Amino acid sequence: MAAPILGAEAVRKKIDVQYLELGMYVAELDRPWLGTPFLFQGFEIRSEAELLELKRLCKWVHVDSADAHRAMSAPRRAAVPTAPARPQPAIQTEAEQRVAREILKIINQPRAQPVYTDKCEIEQEIPTAREHVSVARTLIYQILDDVRTGKNIDSISAKRVVGALAESVIRNPDALTCFIQLKNKDEYTAQHSMRVCILALAFGRHLGLDRETLEMLGAGALLHDVGKMKVPNEILNKPASLTDYEFSLMKSHVPRGVELLERMPGIPRPAIEVARCHHERYAGSGYISGLTGDQIGFFGMIGGIVDCYDAVTSDRAYRAGMSAHAALKQMYEWRGRDFHPGLVEQFIQCMGIYPIGSVVELNTGEIAVVVTMNRVRRLKPRVTLVLNANCAPYNTPVTVDLMNHKTSDGRACEIDRVLEPGMYGIDPVRYLPVIDPTRLLRPTAHAATRA
Repeated sequence: MAAPILGAEAVRKKIDVQYLELGMYVAELDRPWLGTPFLFQGFEIRSEAELLELKRLCKWVHVDSADAHRAMSAPRRAAVPTAPARPQPAIQTEAEQRVAREILKIINQPRAQPVYTDKCEIEQEIPTAREHVSVARTLIYQILDDVRTGKNIDSISAKRVVGALAESVIRNPDALTCFIQLKNKDEYTAQHSMRVCILALAFGRHLGLDRETLEMLGAGALLHDVGKMKVPNEILNKPASLTDYEFSLMKSHVPRGVELLERMPGIPRPAIEVARCHHERYAGSGYISGLTGDQIGFFGMIGGIVDCYDAVTSDRAYRAGMSAHAALKQMYEWRGRDFHPGLVEQFIQCMGIYPIGSVVELNTGEIAVVVTMNRVRRLKPRVTLVLNANCAPYNTPVTVDLMNHKTSDGRACEIDRVLEPGMYGIDPVRYLPVIDPTRLLRPTAHAATRA
């Protein structure tokens, strides 16, 4: 069966990504280039990894007419089931290697004695964390609905919920951090608000903030985007670039949110600063006020970091999210321009070089999901083994601690690299303790499919 041609131009053809082949020249994507990992606006497909990434991110692309004709004319062969192809690691540029080395130094540098220490294991905290997340989710939907319909925000319930989340984070932050992996792009604003609250609390704990300050920060993070309920949904969810007018409406969610919060009794002023300043940027390129440096304020700078991190790691209507590992590297490169350099480094330490939910390849060739951080040895987290060295799924996934797990020949087991979300059809959430192990599903038999 010939590949259908979906459109035509003088030198380009629009084709479905399933018909792409090595050697084709991709001239245009179905999404903005900026939100993709491709360095050049137009490139020849030279590797299976690039081919898989195009199929993961796009539904169709424009290619040279001759390439499209080749795809259209070539006879389609019946698919033969094969084991998943192991994607080859991309060759890093000198700049990328430098950033990787610098981040390793940050992760491994000596740290001051922490203010907080874990009070329990993650498995003990998960049931309580699950209950708090359920209550928080219900509350944030109610708050956003109240804002949409002009009702007052229930600030008393918000403070109570944030207090419970803070208690959980103080006992063991990894439990709630697991729950930020639960994402639905069709419910982005509400779930984003809850995830940003959890991230802010975990970051605040890492920074050693006292309980009262922690709760003010968490309240501001939970409510930072309430002004979006005054922005039309068609703008919030528009898959294409916004016009200047649409972007001005989008930016208006900041002053609208601040105005709403300032009218509410019981919302502390530092919490409002999270809403006011989470889109300000360190060198002055942000909005609404174009603040620079310390003008942004401590809460505003933290809000900007955790808001950005969750946004770039989440699937949106207009682009796919990147891996947490890639996001941290990107934010490190943005330090001094977008974010306070010291706070970005502290955030990287807080999240770890391999954040919970990361899909990683071990030096054994096995594929695993990071399930728990090691706050002493950051490069040695606990992981759940998902695929063996032949890329075949384990019948029963096994969780191991890389501190003492060995290779078959007795060497230390280590993480070789982080894979992009969706690689090998793996949904990390299925292997985190937020899910009952008896409900685990085996990953799909083909690579690079978003679960």
